[in-house]
Amino acid sequence: MLHEYRDEIHELKQQNAHFAHIFEKHNELDNKIEHAENGDTPMTDMELETLKKEKLLLKDEAYKMIMDYRKANA
Repeated sequence: MLHEYRDEIHELKQQNAHFAHIFEKHNELDNKIEHAENGDTPMTDMELETLKKEKLLLKDEAYKMIMDYRKANA
């Protein structure tokens, strides 16, 4: 997720427990989605779509936190 901000992500994960939680939850959802798409985990289309939307919301929140961090540390 957001690989181009690797340094900021590393710093935020160390300094901000909420960011670390968001990052971890995003990765968990990514794994669940991948398993469902590969057919390893049975899931309805609606369940899969819900997971994808939740993942996107977490990514948006993380991105905003990264941008705020960059502004504060520019």
